[in-house]
Amino acid sequence: MQKKSLETFLYSVGGVVAMALILIAVNFITGTVRQRVDLTKEKAYTLSDGTRAILDRLDTPVKIRFYCSQSASASPETVFLKGYARKVEDLLAEYKQAGKGKIIIEKYDPQPDSDAEDSARLDGVEGLPLQTGDKFYLGLAVSLLDAKQAIPFVQPTRERLLEYDLSRAITRVVTPEKPVVGVMSSLPVFGMPSNPMMMQMGQRGQPAWALVTELQNDFTVRRVELGTDKIDPEIKVLIVIHPKDITDTTQFAIDQFVLRGGKLVAFLDANSLMESRNQQNPMMGQMGGGGSTLDKLLKAWGISFENSKVVADMNFQMEVGGGQGQGSQRPTWLSITAEGIDTNDVVTSQIDNIWYFAGGVFSGTPAAGLKETVLLRSTADSQMVDGMMANLAPESALKDFKASGTEYALAIRLMGKFKTAFPEGKPAEKQPDDKKDPAAKSDVKQADDALKEGKSEATVILVGDADMIHDSFSVQDTQTPFGNMRRPLNGNLNFAQNAVEQLAGDSNLIGVRSRATMNRPFTRVKKMEAQADARFRGKVQELEASLAETQQRLNELQQNKDKNQRFILSPEQQTELEKFRKKESEARAVLKKTQKDLRREVDQLETRVKWWNIFAMPLAVTGCGILLAVYKRKLTAAK
Repeated sequence: MQKKSLETFLYSVGGVVAMALILIAVNFITGTVRQRVDLTKEKAYTLSDGTRAILDRLDTPVKIRFYCSQSASASPETVFLKGYARKVEDLLAEYKQAGKGKIIIEKYDPQPDSDAEDSARLDGVEGLPLQTGDKFYLGLAVSLLDAKQAIPFVQPTRERLLEYDLSRAITRVVTPEKPVVGVMSSLPVFGMPSNPMMMQMGQRGQPAWALVTELQNDFTVRRVELGTDKIDPEIKVLIVIHPKDITDTTQFAIDQFVLRGGKLVAFLDANSLMESRNQQNPMMGQMGGGGSTLDKLLKAWGISFENSKVVADMNFQMEVGGGQGQGSQRPTWLSITAEGIDTNDVVTSQIDNIWYFAGGVFSGTPAAGLKETVLLRSTADSQMVDGMMANLAPESALKDFKASGTEYALAIRLMGKFKTAFPEGKPAEKQPDDKKDPAAKSDVKQADDALKEGKSEATVILVGDADMIHDSFSVQDTQTPFGNMRRPLNGNLNFAQNAVEQLAGDSNLIGVRSRATMNRPFTRVKKMEAQADARFRGKVQELEASLAETQQRLNELQQNKDKNQRFILSPEQQTELEKFRKKESEARAVLKKTQKDLRREVDQLETRVKWWNIFAMPLAVTGCGILLAVYKRKLTAAK
């Protein structure tokens, strides 16, 4: 008996030891193979197809030196940074695995006064000063032969953009020469320096727009004056932002730029909010600054742009304000979801939310030889409204709204061989009457050096809103212990960068960057609100019609009164007034009930989604456990 107990004990101990050895072996083997299980819909934590395409093109090994202060003293700050460093290390391991021998990872711990610290400084990696006086290093240096790119400090605030930053650095060392991108605008997109007089009043200059700053990381960005008569031949892509009052001479320069193969991205506007913000008159800030267009060029391309009216869309309307109180709906401020985005185009395929502010629309049939692609569009539940009034009184767009049934084009791309908009050559510069010189008549028409038709296919991207790429409408800056954190509010900057990237850079970076702003809005809630708004508008119109009819009736009764009853209501008027008051009270009650029903429907939907998110996984685990227990019970009963 004792022998049998001893054998049982030994077998049990042996089984436990064997199982432990098996687990250790499995853990060791699987530890050498790094594979993430990414359950996010957009696969935000898995290498994108764009990154894999960049790595597949490598024909020479790229070396990535990872500097991390592993031996730094423990503190809340260093513990957090070390935790983030492990995420960076996991991502690097994925790069190495996907690189198939073309990515070499070297890890360094830059301790004070060490060779690793000297190497970090030579590579351009900077340490973050700690409260103890030491420095914490967390940076990357990417090199290929003599080309080198550094990420001085891997900011935790850019975690969603880490893959993009690293893939961009690899692309730069593979192709060190940056394409030249020109930027032309009537707005201060490059910032405004501080005026000494204004600084004394506590006002500072304006920094460059975030779009310009981001483009400078990828391209050589040059300022192009709005009044120029020639585009530098070195410029590969020209970005035009709100060309207010652009001259024919400058349009001719753009025309020739496109005909010789240059790429154009133009952000026009029907009512620029950013222009009005630069006005001293606060009333102008509410009304908008008017529109901009490239009239001569668009006409030659067969395209029309409405630069006085803006599009209102009940399905994409944004709610402004709110917080603790009730926000107001702005149908001319659009939050465009996937329903209005071309998900099959590389520029917009991975963008799911664009904000569009009091913008115009494009119409017309492209000229012969040009192909049009609509990148952004409204829904059929939209209408064109007066832009100035829509900004000054947003409720005016709701008051008389009537869906047009048309899906308006908000952003388009034209491709093909363009023809000149100036068949007679370069237009003459306008001069005052007293300075006109008859001898200058020969300058009106140029010789044969002006191009009449493009020699090769060119690309032009047109967008009907320029406000969408301003910082106020695209990013949110927050100060953190690790510096300024710039969080994208939407996909606006990605859309602009994707357009430039496709025309001038590596299009594979588009898919890497776009995933940083993925979101899934409540489209069903939006449709419910649009339907309720339609019901609400009907009640308002009924009330106003009733009011107008009653007022007309009162005026008729007033005209038929005797002179002695001029300031006294007649019995008929009193009866009519009582009817109106009763009708008005009933209508307002119905309106209030409609709003209440809308709010209740939205709240119920949000509550159901919230509870589903909370209990879905626990219920699934519990269900699996019950099924497994029942299955085991059946197996036991069968024995």
